[in-house]
Amino acid sequence: MGRSIGNTYKVSKEQNTPGIERRRFRPYPEYKDSGVEWLGEIPMHWEARRLKFVLSAPLKYGANEAAELEELDLPRYVRITDIDENDSLRDETFKSLPDEVAKEYLLREGDILFARSGATAGKTFLYRKTWGTCAYAGYLIRARLNNEIAFPEFIRFFTSSLGYWQWLASVFIQATIQNVSAERYASLSLPLPALSEQHTIAVFLDRETAKIDALIEKKERLIDLLHEKRTALITQAVTKGLDPTVPTKDSGVEWLGIIPALWEAYRIKSLTKEHKQGFYTEQTYIDEGVKLARISDIDDRANIHFDNMPYVSIDSKDECTFRLLEGDILFARSGTIGRFGIVCGTERAVFASYLIRFRFSKVHVEFLRYAFDSKYFKDSLVSSLHGGANQNVHAENIKALTIALPPRDEQPKITAYLLRETAKIDTLVAKVYEAIDRLKEYRTALISAAVTGKIDVREA
Repeated sequence: MGRSIGNTYKVSKEQNTPGIERRRFRPYPEYKDSGVEWLGEIPMHWEARRLKFVLSAPLKYGANEAAELEELDLPRYVRITDIDENDSLRDETFKSLPDEVAKEYLLREGDILFARSGATAGKTFLYRKTWGTCAYAGYLIRARLNNEIAFPEFIRFFTSSLGYWQWLASVFIQATIQNVSAERYASLSLPLPALSEQHTIAVFLDRETAKIDALIEKKERLIDLLHEKRTALITQAVTKGLDPTVPTKDSGVEWLGIIPALWEAYRIKSLTKEHKQGFYTEQTYIDEGVKLARISDIDDRANIHFDNMPYVSIDSKDECTFRLLEGDILFARSGTIGRFGIVCGTERAVFASYLIRFRFSKVHVEFLRYAFDSKYFKDSLVSSLHGGANQNVHAENIKALTIALPPRDEQPKITAYLLRETAKIDTLVAKVYEAIDRLKEYRTALISAAVTGKIDVREA
């Protein structure tokens, strides 16, 4: 696939390393069979060694203790949930252990933690003394390396390679569940050059991945700016209209301010024909029947997706009461404050108890898609909850809010304009996400090529 990122890299056609351009780095002069099927060939002077043979102490499970303390002067208690995607520890999840409990599980510089179960199985964390005194939890396994054989940063990069995750996938297939024991990790084969070469490769990857990460960060910032532009565009259109030259008036609502003279400020209550909290059931889902719309079926563009909805058993009276019709708007009662979705199309479906169904009059529903997505509406909803985003939203919170409403014939014009302009921004955002995905793929390919000897970075 080959994309240029700062420097470019060269490998032979025979090596066929995906994502690495063939203009700079060559393969090693000679290769040999590693003896490990998933690892394939490695440079002639490298060797494949199992993890258990590069340790200074056996793999060790962590402490099976509850995370209850938050004392900063005690050893930090590292759990799977504390480790973020950047190989760092989250400040907001800090927990600690008493000294007498932690002493058996204290980490040393260069120790590597392996997650052993669940969705995070295979995730790793390289401990450094800069994190302070730390002990680790029972769903983690500590690997203490023999520093005369293995360089911790090299091993850390190897656990980000495609080969490592392919090995894990084979383990999961054999075990049928995502659980990797210390015994399994001990059998992991590592492609190892001499210690000095491991250091050289790790330094190279530190430098090059930092460049890639900086580019990803810039693109993520661009996405944030595009989202801000989208929100500002919507907010301007649904509060000021499309013509900046029209006469204006005071809306009478402090946070809404000046609106076009022909517009009116309406409380949601005055536009509401009816509202209803959703259907509650403790029954298990069934294979056919009536679909149940949940918060998870609403995307961040206010679309409701029926494809993955489960089926529930419901009597005809309740089905009639909780039925979804074209133009209904569902608000989430909890979770992301202000999340809502519009029913488009007809499906035989009801809605779950953590949703509130609204039906409106005097207004085009598609105009409400943008009015409810505007910054002023979401900010006013959060401020009305007296406690912020951790509160549940009730129908009365929504009905108490005010929106600026243009004449009915003007509403479709604003909707069409916003549909067109936001689509342009959404297309740009999608392209930036694609670029980020390519950068991440390139990063993984570069790491994989370097730590398995597919490219020679010794002269980098």
